[in-house]
Amino acid sequence: MFDGYDSCSEDTSSSSSSDESEEEVAPLPSSLPIIKNNGQVYTYPDGKSGMATCEMCGMVGVRDAFYSKTKRFCSVSCSRSYSSNSKKASILARLQVGKPPTKKAKVLQKQPLVAKLAAYAQYQATLQNQAKTKAAAVPVEGFSWGNYINSNSFTAAPVTCFKHAPMGTCWGDIAEGVRVEVPNTDSNLPTKVFWIAGIVKLAGYNALLRYEGFENDSSLDFWCNICGSDIHPVGWCATSGKPLVPPRTIQHKYTNWKTFLVKRLTGAKTLPPDFSQKVSESMQYPFKTSMRVEVVDKTHLCRTRVAVVESVIGGRLRLVYEESEDKTDDFWCHMYSPLIHHIGWSRSIGHRFKRSDITKKQDGHFDAPSHLFMKVKEVDAAGEWFKEGMKLEAIDPLNLSAICVATIRKVLADGYLMIGIDGSEAADGSDWFCYHATSPSIFPVGFCEINMIELTPPRGYAKLPFKWFDYLRETDSIAAPVKLFNKEVPNHGFHVGMKLEAVDLMEPRLVCVATVTRIIHRLLRIHFDGWEDEYDQWVDCESPDLYPVGWCQLTGYQLQPPAPQSSRDSQSSSSKQKKKAKSQQYKGHKKMTSLQLKEELLDGEEYSFLQGASDQESNGSASYYIKQEP
Repeated sequence: MFDGYDSCSEDTSSSSSSDESEEEVAPLPSSLPIIKNNGQVYTYPDGKSGMATCEMCGMVGVRDAFYSKTKRFCSVSCSRSYSSNSKKASILARLQVGKPPTKKAKVLQKQPLVAKLAAYAQYQATLQNQAKTKAAAVPVEGFSWGNYINSNSFTAAPVTCFKHAPMGTCWGDIAEGVRVEVPNTDSNLPTKVFWIAGIVKLAGYNALLRYEGFENDSSLDFWCNICGSDIHPVGWCATSGKPLVPPRTIQHKYTNWKTFLVKRLTGAKTLPPDFSQKVSESMQYPFKTSMRVEVVDKTHLCRTRVAVVESVIGGRLRLVYEESEDKTDDFWCHMYSPLIHHIGWSRSIGHRFKRSDITKKQDGHFDAPSHLFMKVKEVDAAGEWFKEGMKLEAIDPLNLSAICVATIRKVLADGYLMIGIDGSEAADGSDWFCYHATSPSIFPVGFCEINMIELTPPRGYAKLPFKWFDYLRETDSIAAPVKLFNKEVPNHGFHVGMKLEAVDLMEPRLVCVATVTRIIHRLLRIHFDGWEDEYDQWVDCESPDLYPVGWCQLTGYQLQPPAPQSSRDSQSSSSKQKKKAKSQQYKGHKKMTSLQLKEELLDGEEYSFLQGASDQESNGSASYYIKQEP
């Protein structure tokens, strides 16, 4: 961890960039302490220390910082390059025979030092601007997760809660107090320099950092994505030949910065050396464009259709239905979504399927391999099993804020069930939907009652309050046996009030700022910040549609911020009444998307979210089903 800060012999000292770098290193202003990668503190030449020019790359620098006893080369790499090439390949040889120097040798041109500095500063700025353009994440106008969390003292769900997200399974011990090397923005140098900072607060992928030496001074604290390309483990500068420069604000505090750093970093933790490699590997996705899959038909939930992967962003797939000529008929979902399957899945289990009018595959399209899709748990349907007509409770896929009275309409192969919502089913069964027997979105009779969740009764059912046992007798039905349901509750780590980024499953192309407002074992109530509670959605704790704070920035996906403050402040009683009417319209016509509603209601939305916790919160297993009576 400290190898880069310990003094080394002349044979191991280095002050240049790596071999691959084509950047020149600019001279540094006087009286500015620079910790080189061999641990020594140097200052700009004052006439005593002397200057030197690398005979290989032409870099001008402090003589004492150069490599070897003769001080002919700025680094080991230049020394080796010089030895392996003929003398004509060197800078001095090229100048002697009248040939133009290489790109690195521009500093040997006989130009005034000020001119060289100005030219290099302009060159460095151009490179930085190009890098920023390439790495720029999708901007969210007026919204910053850091400011949002700081100003409201919010807590974000940790990355380890999201096993499907990048680094979700290899986050390790990254926590407050971990030290990293980051660009030093408090510097007036023309070149990019770095300094060490410590994590003050973590919010998903985002970290609030404070430069070493600022102690309790938070004036220069800043938020950044810990998986970003500019975040490195301590020691990276030493191995990469990058200078560590203390911020201008605290330059005067210490005369020996090496001693200070060794003292501060002893016993401290940093990122693993292969952290950036792990980030890169965790963001490689097996699904590729032009792959064909079977996906739920969004206009008829009872069947599937063939769709083609149009794009992949952060593991989320934009699927275009195969018959869409203009490619506008699309559907968004995560690659681990239970809504997508390999070609041939529908036929294999007896699920309804809409045949494509396209008689053969289009050029370049190919079937996604079956091993890419999430596997469901194997079930034993040989003994006591679900039967058609059995009653249960289920999350309504057309109104995800509601858990409804439901009926098993058809039993398919491999543990799949077709479910219908009582009182609102289409005559042709076109709104039946498919859940696996192990799905966390279906529950036994009595689940809502025992967990104090409002159960939505069948539409038009007059005998209220709704009682299951009365309803079972009236409909001459039986409840699905409790033992057939998935009762596994993982130790998921979520707590009420935690912030995250969540897909609006009623408009699945949208990823929004959201809050966990209630936890019922493995079931989470997700609230979209700035929107009313009626738009909340029940989601499983392991849903691939939930992401850590900073996921959108990391992957380049567009984040939907909370409703604007101005819209909330301008709320009037008339707009509230209008919004209420729209709410009733939404409940009466469930196929109207939340996006359409949000666009119509945006001007009159009131910002609120729940802070209270459920009486039935749990991160572990529990007996949460009521005893069934005959």
